[in-house]
Amino acid sequence: MQPAALDAAILEKLISAAVAAPSMHNTQPWRYRLNPDTVTLEVRAAPERALRHADPMGRALSVSAGAAVFNLRVAVAHFGWEPVVRLLPYRSQPDLLATVRLTASSRDRTRGAHDELYDVIWRRHSSRMPYSAHRLPRQLVYQLADAAHEDGATLHLAGPEETSHLLRLTAEAEQRNIHDPRRAAESREWIRESGPYGIPTAAIGPRDTARRMPVRDFRGVGQQPTAVFESRPTIAVLTTGHDRRADWLRAGQALEHVLLLATSRAVRASLLHQALEWSDLRWALSDGRQVPGHVQMLIRLGYGPAAPATPRSGAHDVLDGDPAI
Repeated sequence: MQPAALDAAILEKLISAAVAAPSMHNTQPWRYRLNPDTVTLEVRAAPERALRHADPMGRALSVSAGAAVFNLRVAVAHFGWEPVVRLLPYRSQPDLLATVRLTASSRDRTRGAHDELYDVIWRRHSSRMPYSAHRLPRQLVYQLADAAHEDGATLHLAGPEETSHLLRLTAEAEQRNIHDPRRAAESREWIRESGPYGIPTAAIGPRDTARRMPVRDFRGVGQQPTAVFESRPTIAVLTTGHDRRADWLRAGQALEHVLLLATSRAVRASLLHQALEWSDLRWALSDGRQVPGHVQMLIRLGYGPAAPATPRSGAHDVLDGDPAI
């Protein structure tokens, strides 16, 4: 199909799709810029919304930016363009994480490769509600693993023993975060009464003031449960072969691909990132695994109620320069 003309309305849709990506504490740590001469969108880090204590190396920020890049790819293709992605294109600009150039499609097609995921972008929300005991179909598990592989990562479902190990580490990390004054204060800074960033106070439970994924609510893990969560959660482990900035960006693209595909199949998801915030616990996540790899995210998957949308910033708030085309 012929690409649509890139006008201000379509540019706003592209940026809105990117902003719908998940980010830790809903910090949305990115900014965007359009180079009209090359019709290229730049994805840049927003250091003022980085988490200095929970994410000192910027790994989680890069994963979030990678997820935004995947949404951009889906949206760009939806409007008939071919997205050409470059990760970390210029060493002299470390805040420039990726570029997405809009080119005329070289293939004879009427739909983008992931066009079925475009409408899902705005339906995907993390759900920290209890899930049912219904297990994911094996065929869907294969499809999710293929989606991750397509974007340079590996996804596998943890078995019962590994799941217990992962939840123990997640619970330990949660306790560390609660008792670390700097990290606890940093988490509280992102709890907001209103506004497009951070975590709405309405979403905070009385015993969940740091807005942590309530691993304590799984039977046998942590404190006394405040809700009946599934006793055997399905945990998917997303890994990469290396652990460089480019790998974090690839992991983010793979993560969002998995999350959108899962959402399209009525599967809910939430992200368990607590143990990834501590270097020793992150390495311990791989203990006993036969397949080498660097863990980039733990994803809890299952069937359950939909979650309310988390507020997002508007396209004009994160787009640098004059948005007029």
